[in-house]
Amino acid sequence: GAALGGRGLLALAVASGATAWATWAVVLMPGFRRVPLRLQVPYQPSSPRQVANALALLRGRAGKTVDLGSGDGRLVVEAYKQGLRPALGYELNPWLLCLANYRAWRAGYHGKVSFLKKDLWKVDLSDCNNVIVFLAPSVKPPLATKLLAELPDGARVVSGRFPFPSWTPSSTLGQGLEQVWAYDMKEVRQAAQSSAQG
Repeated sequence: GAALGGRGLLALAVASGATAWATWAVVLMPGFRRVPLRLQVPYQPSSPRQVANALALLRGRAGKTVDLGSGDGRLVVEAYKQGLRPALGYELNPWLLCLANYRAWRAGYHGKVSFLKKDLWKVDLSDCNNVIVFLAPSVKPPLATKLLAELPDGARVVSGRFPFPSWTPSSTLGQGLEQVWAYDMKEVRQAAQSSAQG
């Protein structure tokens, strides 16, 4: 085709900017409205390898499994598929909740998995055995405090993309952006108590 002229390039740049802004305003921003700036986490879908690695670290476990900031629901659906039940996700963004429910319906799990519009900072996690966390580094320190206070000793936390900075993982899988870390709460508590005593 013919080369773009100056007007064509300008129109393309304006259209691209408008599309990016519309995506932010309609899809991403609604989940951020009630969340403090430092705790906001942009939506970034997990890759198939990240999902596989996270669930490999939960293989053989049982009990309630939750994904904090579940986005489009792919981790919750896959957790249910691998026998982790009940499986549910907490997400504030209504558009992502719709996408998650559609994903569950397409997989044949509608009504079997749950996606709840709840702030992860306000949910009670005391009955959770498995927690999946694919969140930004800025969220990890305050979230570590919440998890330590609420999760039972037998719980396991699997973190994707970024580790918890003050915890030592019991196992890890993958490399680079696909690396995931598993933390067993009993070990995390014992390390925290030893550190406090020392």
